[in-house]
Amino acid sequence: MIDKYKTPLEEECDHIEKITYCVALRRSSLAETLSKMQQHLILSIFLASFLKICTGADWCYQSQHTCATPCNGPEKWDHANIACGGRVQSPINIVHRKTLPDERLTPFQFKQYQDSFEGLIKNNGHSVQVSVPHEAYVFGGDLETPYKAVQFHLHWGKNGGPGSEHTIDGEQYPMELHIVHMKQQHSNLGDALKDPSGVAVLGFFYEESLSANRKYDPIVKALQSISTTGTQTSLSAVSLEQLIPPQQNLTNYYRYKGSLTTPNCTESVVWTVFEKPIPLSRDQLRVFSDLQFKDGKNMVGTFRPVQPLNGRVVYRSGGAVVLASAALLVASVATVMGLSQPN
Repeated sequence: MIDKYKTPLEEECDHIEKITYCVALRRSSLAETLSKMQQHLILSIFLASFLKICTGADWCYQSQHTCATPCNGPEKWDHANIACGGRVQSPINIVHRKTLPDERLTPFQFKQYQDSFEGLIKNNGHSVQVSVPHEAYVFGGDLETPYKAVQFHLHWGKNGGPGSEHTIDGEQYPMELHIVHMKQQHSNLGDALKDPSGVAVLGFFYEESLSANRKYDPIVKALQSISTTGTQTSLSAVSLEQLIPPQQNLTNYYRYKGSLTTPNCTESVVWTVFEKPIPLSRDQLRVFSDLQFKDGKNMVGTFRPVQPLNGRVVYRSGGAVVLASAALLVASVATVMGLSQPN
C-alpha cells in the first residue's frame, strides 16, 4: 500500500477549506440566532400591542371589561390615573362594630334642599348625573363650613341586584345615591378637589319596596329619553329633599376621609354614608339597567369594588341617641325607686 503524501500547497488548501467551512457554520448559526431574536422581538411587540388593545387607555367598570371593549377595569384604574392607587380610596366596607362613636357628628342642617328645580339629567357613559342649578347647602355634622350642592349621580347593579358602592358589614344594597357638594368658597368642583377637604359627598342606600316611590317619578320617566351615552333631557321639577329620607331619619350616619369613586379618584372627599335607605320598587330599580354604555351594552354593575381602609378610622353618629337612652334609663330607674318607696 502506497501512502499518499500531500504537498505543502495541498495542506495549505485543506487548512483554508476547514476555516471557510467553520466560518460558514458560524455564519449559519449567527443567522439562525438573529432570526430567533427577531421572532422573539416581533412576538413581544405583538403581545404588548395585544395587551394594550385589551386594556386600553380609558377606564371602565368590571361589567364592561372585555377585549371587545378596550378599557382599564377597576383593578387597573391606576393605569388611567395614578391617584386611583392611593391609600385613602373609596368606597369602603363599613364594619359597624369597628366604628367609633363621635359626639361631634350632630344632625345635619339643609338649606334650600326643599326648593324645586328643573335641571338636565344626562347619561354620561358611566352613570346618570343631574346638575344642581340653584344654591342648596348642607352644614352641621362636624363639617368645617357650609358645602354647596353641585350634582348628584347614582351607582347600581343589574336589574335591582347588588349595586351599591359602600357596603355595611359586607352587605351590598341595590343602588346608591351620591349628592356631591363643595365648600362654598370654591367657584367650581375642579378647584374644590385641590382642597384636601374641599368636597363633601352624602351617600344614601336604596332598598327594594313593595310599592313604587312616587317621589322618583320625574327621574324614572326621564331615563327613557337618555338610554344612549351622551344624551340628556330636561328633568321635571324635583327637589333634593324629596329624593332623600325625611330629615328626622338622617341622624344615624358614618363619617370617614376618602376619595372620588371614579377616576381621577382624587383624595379630597369628606364622606357621609347614611344608614336609613331610600325605598324604590323593583321595577323602578330595574329601569336604570335599561340605560346603555357607549358600546351599546346595558349599563349595569356601575360600582367600584370596596377599597382597603389602610388604617383609617370610620366614625359613627348617634351620640345624641345614646344620651337620650341614658336619660330615659335614669328616669325609669328613678320612677321605679319612687314607686318602691313606702308611703
